[in-house]
Amino acid sequence: MSAEQPAREGTFQRLIEDIYFDRDKDRGTQGTLLWFVEEVGELVRAIRRGERQNLEEEFGDVYAWLATLASLQGLDLEAIGRKKYGGGCPRCQATPCACPHP
Repeated sequence: MSAEQPAREGTFQRLIEDIYFDRDKDRGTQGTLLWFVEEVGELVRAIRRGERQNLEEEFGDVYAWLATLASLQGLDLEAIGRKKYGGGCPRCQATPCACPHP
């Protein structure tokens, strides 16, 4: 998949592309990365402060910006996740993970 090709139909990534891709493409990866980092900071703040009512919004924002970054790089976020974690833990291949705790 290239940055010109949309993610698979019916995925969250495709929904975000349908809404924002033209704007995100114009902003570029560097500008979009800054927005992503800002949203991650807001999520961290909400978690640390115990702001339960704000967590859903902040998780949604981080997820949307992550999907946007993947789209700008021509990557399918769902496929990446399944490739890496579809067989269980990448190290021990178990589900749940059976690796020793650090």
